[in-house]
Amino acid sequence: MISRRNIRVKVMQTLYVIDTKDQDLKPGEAARLLQKQFDLTRQLLVYNIHFLSELARYAEIDAHQKASKHLPSAEDMNVNTKLAGNEIIWKIIEDSSYQKALSEDMIAAMLDKNVVRKFYLELVEKPEYQQYIHAEGRQTKSEKEILQFIFSDLLLPNEAYTDHLEEIFSNWDDDCDMINMLVMSYIQKPGSFNFQEMLSKDKWQYAKSLTETVLDKKDVTMDLITPKLKNWDPERIATLDMIMMQMGVCELLYFETIPAKVTINEYIDLAKEYSTPQSGQFVNGILDNIHKDLVKENKLHKVNFKK
Repeated sequence: MISRRNIRVKVMQTLYVIDTKDQDLKPGEAARLLQKQFDLTRQLLVYNIHFLSELARYAEIDAHQKASKHLPSAEDMNVNTKLAGNEIIWKIIEDSSYQKALSEDMIAAMLDKNVVRKFYLELVEKPEYQQYIHAEGRQTKSEKEILQFIFSDLLLPNEAYTDHLEEIFSNWDDDCDMINMLVMSYIQKPGSFNFQEMLSKDKWQYAKSLTETVLDKKDVTMDLITPKLKNWDPERIATLDMIMMQMGVCELLYFETIPAKVTINEYIDLAKEYSTPQSGQFVNGILDNIHKDLVKENKLHKVNFKK
């Protein structure tokens, strides 16, 4: 469910949190902090799916409220509730893994019904919605398409919705692209995710090992990085830049299945996105020079540091 690039971001964030701590790490604390990062991603994913399903189901609430007026009009009595019966929504609702995550993370308590209502009222004015409710019968393709439209065309481009997410989830900016991809994938195959295992065992092992390696091999990585800094004082380099360089060096030295070129390119991209405008070029220069020296000196023999 989560890509290796996203994993690197979570490791980077975990290492940043650790770097800002005044106290020494307790045994197992690094892994717990890392797991917390992935838990936040799961909560954000489940919340977005829950918001989407509640927005769809609001059609029934809207119909009930209008029919309950003291003097309902003919229009009030004929609110179309097709969206509330969307077959994909009901597959989502019946997904036991999703329901378990919904309960464990207390997602429903985070939801503001007024915000749901606001976006529902915007939705009913859209021509795509009108076309959906007036089409005869139900086709799986159109059931999926209307949900994809709601999420990717109505909600995500709307600043009010992203502001709403940012108020609840501090990780929205970091995870937004991944969440968009995961929600769209889940709409295609509802019930296909294991929300209790956001990472495969192999990916969790990679994330945990990368975190532990950076912490355990800090002296080794700094011995390689510091000579390349030239006139730069290591204490004055942006913390994220230093963390990414340490991660990159650890991958170069200890992660046997990751090609050096892939490692360097990944950390250039992360530096550009998460640090300063000059960080991509800076990180590239340091990692590339270290890589060249290791190759030249015949020291690039990737072996897991625990071996």
